[in-house]
Amino acid sequence: MIRSMTGFGREHKVIDGREYLVEIRSVNSRYYEFTAKLPRQYMYLEEKLKTLLKEKISRGKVEVSLSVYNIKSKETAVTVNDLVVENYVTAMREAGEKFGLKDDLSLNSIFKMTDAFNVVRADVDEEEIWLAVKETAEGALEKFVKMRETEGEKMKADILEKLSNIEAMIEKVCEYSPETVKAYRERLMAKMTEILENKQIDEQRILLEAGIFAEKIAVDEETVRLKSHFEQFRKMLDTEEHVGRKLDFLVQELNRETNTIGSKAQDLRITRIVVDVKSEIEKIREQIQNIE
Repeated sequence: MIRSMTGFGREHKVIDGREYLVEIRSVNSRYYEFTAKLPRQYMYLEEKLKTLLKEKISRGKVEVSLSVYNIKSKETAVTVNDLVVENYVTAMREAGEKFGLKDDLSLNSIFKMTDAFNVVRADVDEEEIWLAVKETAEGALEKFVKMRETEGEKMKADILEKLSNIEAMIEKVCEYSPETVKAYRERLMAKMTEILENKQIDEQRILLEAGIFAEKIAVDEETVRLKSHFEQFRKMLDTEEHVGRKLDFLVQELNRETNTIGSKAQDLRITRIVVDVKSEIEKIREQIQNIE
């Protein structure tokens, strides 16, 4: 199944008194590029998340963000730093006596004291946290992949339509090419008749010249290869594998064969078709740049 490299997935869960939110988004990239935005205390999960996402994502610049909120669990303990508060109080009262200031110390005063409190983070079970994050991330990943697949189906339909357009144009090339040789032979015959006037014309020489010309402008090999590429293209679009790079190579081959036809063209109609074919191929190439 064709997948776009652009995608987004979001999952929210509440597990064991904590609220988890995971978001996954991606844009085009030739390779799998991973970045994570995690709270500092959960940075140890970065490599685990990278490995988890790699199982379902082969290409794209992927960013995952994690938010964790405590609802019921107590992960921090706050205690008063008795010695610091005592020193502050003593110093402030001494200053009050020295400068004749009113002693209006209160509980609110303690909150303003630097380092008056110790904040201690309680130990947490890292494996328990990871299992909850993993469950949430898997939900986001499922939605992310689904979005990529939906976008991929739209891209596939568009590419198939453009392939059909190109095929129709190549059929026209196959139709016009023999006519070009015939027209050349007739022009050559007329020119020779004009030059030689009433003298006898060597028809074998005319046929030989026409044959050489036909060989120079023949595009049979190119059109056969193009038709083979079209068939291979369709097979790749129906496969379950990640084919972005392979399709990119095939587009190069389509361009190569089309350019060869253009260089051989001796018919204005074929030249115009080649321009239109290259335009359609470029549109396909742009689509493929976003296929995983």
